[in-house]
Amino acid sequence: MRNPVHCFLPPHVVDRLAESPDADIRRDASNTKEVGAAARATRALYQSMPAMAAIPSPMAQRYRLVYDMEQRRFPLPGKLRRSEGQDPSGDPAVDEAYDYAGDTYDFYLKVLKRNSLDGHGMTLVSSVQYGVRINNAFWNGEQMLYGDGDGHLFARFTKARDVVAHELTHGVIQFTANLEYANEPGALNEHFADAMSAVVKQWKLGQDVRNADWLLGDALMLPGAGIRSLRTMTEKKAYENHPLLGTDPQPKHLKDRYTGDDDYGGVHINSGIPNHAFYLAAREIGGSSWEKLGPIWYKALLALTQYSNFHEAAVATLNAAGEGTTEQKAIKQAWKAVGIEV
Repeated sequence: MRNPVHCFLPPHVVDRLAESPDADIRRDASNTKEVGAAARATRALYQSMPAMAAIPSPMAQRYRLVYDMEQRRFPLPGKLRRSEGQDPSGDPAVDEAYDYAGDTYDFYLKVLKRNSLDGHGMTLVSSVQYGVRINNAFWNGEQMLYGDGDGHLFARFTKARDVVAHELTHGVIQFTANLEYANEPGALNEHFADAMSAVVKQWKLGQDVRNADWLLGDALMLPGAGIRSLRTMTEKKAYENHPLLGTDPQPKHLKDRYTGDDDYGGVHINSGIPNHAFYLAAREIGGSSWEKLGPIWYKALLALTQYSNFHEAAVATLNAAGEGTTEQKAIKQAWKAVGIEV
């Protein structure tokens, strides 16, 4: 279980699409599965030796390279379309990948004082238009890969700032706690990517925690999709009784956690539990998520290890908040509300 590829679209969604009565949707789901499987070997190598993945940047500062795969899957990274400081290319996928990678870099540097994913100015490499009608975005351990979506349910995966921030945060996790991608550590891996992507989105848009929608991947959904987002950190379901996707399986309380073997022990499913704790803490603290709660969660991530579980993550957030602070009280209450006593 140490060699899955990090991807935004959960396996349970792809599996449901693979059962669609529509042949085109089944074909696209099959292609998406195949692409994910092909990326695993690369991701496994770099997670086992993270330093190998860090391509240094000139002057150890923000440096983005965006390539176009022109609907091919190899060889990576493709044709260079835009590099740091260049004017927009005119291709929406190229320019979104460039801009949103910049937003993520700027957030980590300006808010959390972290210089790129590795902390030392790592170059941010992206390849867009990866494969044909691929429904996903991937962090492969070294760079970003973006599919164009199927044009039926999903738009191009560069379109969502939070998707870009989510996947790049998997890179930050790789260079810090390097949480094992299975069971509770894997759910925490997905959770920290979700939490920080929500904070990046709110930071860039200047949203207060009470004005934010707390939706994940909403910009991906086309009008005909019939759902607003793929995940939500609120108490609600992101979607229910959808003709293709069914009902959002994410639990909001530990008692409802998934205990099967699918999705590497439910890493995309059980992440809903700490996600909801983060949301509850943010609402209780109020204000801007990037001012207090985001930095607390980042500090907690730095204190975790490869096999940390939910309880250990909760303890780390309390320690990061500081003894006796109002933030610590709110965070403790939030974890208790999702069934984790600390």
